[in-house]
Amino acid sequence: MSIQDNDTIQIAGAGPAGLVSAITLVRAGKKVVVHEAKPNVGWRFKRDLQGLENWTTKQDVLQELDDMGITTDFDYLPCKQGMTFDRTGHKHPIRSEFPIFYMVERGPNVGSLDHALLKQAQQLGVEVRFNSRVKQLPYPAILATGPKAADAIAVGYHFETDMEDGYWVICDDELAPGGYAYLLIWNGKGTVKSCMFNDFKHEQRYVQRTVTAFQRLVDLEMKKPVAHGGVGNFYIPTQICSGNRPVIGEQAGFQDTLWGFGMRYAINSGILAAKSILTGAKCSAMWFSKYKSLLEVSVVNRVLYNDFYHFGSKWFLKYVSRHPDVRHFLHRQYNPMFIKKLLYPWAKLRIKSLRNDSACHHVDCECVWCRMGSDR
Repeated sequence: MSIQDNDTIQIAGAGPAGLVSAITLVRAGKKVVVHEAKPNVGWRFKRDLQGLENWTTKQDVLQELDDMGITTDFDYLPCKQGMTFDRTGHKHPIRSEFPIFYMVERGPNVGSLDHALLKQAQQLGVEVRFNSRVKQLPYPAILATGPKAADAIAVGYHFETDMEDGYWVICDDELAPGGYAYLLIWNGKGTVKSCMFNDFKHEQRYVQRTVTAFQRLVDLEMKKPVAHGGVGNFYIPTQICSGNRPVIGEQAGFQDTLWGFGMRYAINSGILAAKSILTGAKCSAMWFSKYKSLLEVSVVNRVLYNDFYHFGSKWFLKYVSRHPDVRHFLHRQYNPMFIKKLLYPWAKLRIKSLRNDSACHHVDCECVWCRMGSDR
């Protein structure tokens, strides 16, 4: 469906996906209004430290953003070296020639990824309406309102600390069932969390075990801890449009099923959604041709991790720690190689998303809650 020159394009959600779409559209001369239900950007993250992954492509993610015209004017810490621990507490250092990921802050504060994207969008002329919870958006519009189910949760604390910058990971089901526990320290701030993929009802037990483990292994020091949690939803849809409107970011289920990284997918989905509206091309076809295989590989990686975790995690970490470049190693693991393409149908049957809503097949649907529908 084509748009008129004087059409206002509306976007539901001011996360990275929504703001990147707005930036791309307004740079193409379109009028854009972004609706955000919360009082500010990144409201649910509260200064959470997260990783902007840098291994799915050979190109550095910051260079990728720059090439797409997206700001990199946010604070970040390049992470090349870190420490992992197996369930017995043995150390397995990891290293890379180039950053494995960039540590960034999420939330409304100056220096955060969210604040930088908001600033760029507003400077370009995007109108961002906070405390604006919309129920209907007619085409032309983009839906980017975040995850709708919890296939994984990351629960723990934000805090102040005198510890040196760094990151640490523990692979132990007793701390994070099916997942991993992590500690990120940067510039006097810290995030410690259990990222778990099952047994959510006992989350506080796992959080306490995670804190105790990091206290024992790396002398974790927390000042003014504040409890915090988030969710992830992993889903590979057959279509990524509701009516004619692209559905992007975590609302569409675009997250790495193995580790839960999603910001890079969200940003790229925002770019493609904007291009689909500008060109009239089908958003689903654009997205799937570029990223579907990566998401399918992450599903295979998740199932293999689940199946071999209990008796193979120590061997795996030892093997990775001997690798001279972990970024290169991870890039190969996410490469859509022939064997993983063969394994995907099997892996798809082994893993089920908690997302169970029905696709919307209404003609010219305008509901914001719809997540999938016809790609016409």
